Amino acid sequence: MTIPGFCLPLQDIWDSTMGLCCRMFPCLADPARRSSLCLKIFLVMIHLIYACVLFLFDGELIEKTKKEPWYTVLYLLLFVATLVQYFVTSLSSPGYVLDAMRAVNERDAVYRKTSTTSKQPASSKYGNFVVTVDGSQLGDSLLGSNTTYWSKLVAQLYPPGTTIRTWTCTYCNVEQPPRAKHCHDCDKCVLQFDHHCVWLGTCIGQGNHCRFWWYICEETALCLWTGILFISYLKANISRAWWRDAIMITLLVILSMSLVFLLLLLLFHSFLILTNQTTYELVKRRRIFYLRGFPDRVYPFSKGVCRNLYNFCCARSSIYSMERLPTAQELEEKTMPYTCLDVVTCRCC
Repeated sequence: MTIPGFCLPLQDIWDSTMGLCCRMFPCLADPARRSSLCLKIFLVMIHLIYACVLFLFDGELIEKTKKEPWYTVLYLLLFVATLVQYFVTSLSSPGYVLDAMRAVNERDAVYRKTSTTSKQPASSKYGNFVVTVDGSQLGDSLLGSNTTYWSKLVAQLYPPGTTIRTWTCTYCNVEQPPRAKHCHDCDKCVLQFDHHCVWLGTCIGQGNHCRFWWYICEETALCLWTGILFISYLKANISRAWWRDAIMITLLVILSMSLVFLLLLLLFHSFLILTNQTTYELVKRRRIFYLRGFPDRVYPFSKGVCRNLYNFCCARSSIYSMERLPTAQELEEKTMPYTCLDVVTCRCC
């Protein structure tokens, strides 16, 4: 409604307010970033609501805190650590193909200047290439740079005879190594693309998959601990104040559904880690051209449970390893069932 000569229409007020916010905070001009920011604020508010309701309603928890402060301190530490891990994961780079290509080209330039007499075979030089990536130094000019070295590197990761058009991204016009995929939300190709998380506002890839798993683990532990505190309160204070019980039961039901989802998500990603897979590879296996020839129960990038865990947890903090597809001989070995001797010699690990 509009009152003539007194105020502007509500739509005009809203548009002028949003325009002022976009000028003060340029990131809000992008609808995707604005939506991601709203989700972040909503998630933080949900955490604060649960914590505030718990400490406001549960007087026994306050008394227990006075006698045993370590219990509440541990809970609050987990609460803060979960939120910190959430923002660390959301602000971390998933590992973009353009970053890796830039680092490879820079390393090639340094390599050519410092050593011109190397007789190392190309297959060993390109097969298991590891590059250090700085996500803050991304440039659009890289698309027009000389990518001969990068093309040779990517070609060594695919079986012989694969055409360059097969692994070239039609959106970025960049040669993708195996396991990379273009994310339409980020509009960039991501190394070891897992999925795009709307709650984090970023992709989950090789660079932040470990951080994402730890965030899920901490969030699951926090939900479980909070649920135990809610149940303890309801057991001790049921039917004292019906409105408090209604609030606590409603929050507990929402928390229980969230906990089930987080547990399933944690188990699912733990399985992916142990088998060295990604969500995209598992769900879209039949659509990925280099995985169509592999049997369903063969994980082509798996190096055994122990090595998969080591590479995931310890070897990906500052390096990006582009994995090549297994050869026919390696694939045949992967399809063979494990024997007792293999278990004893830890071949299965």
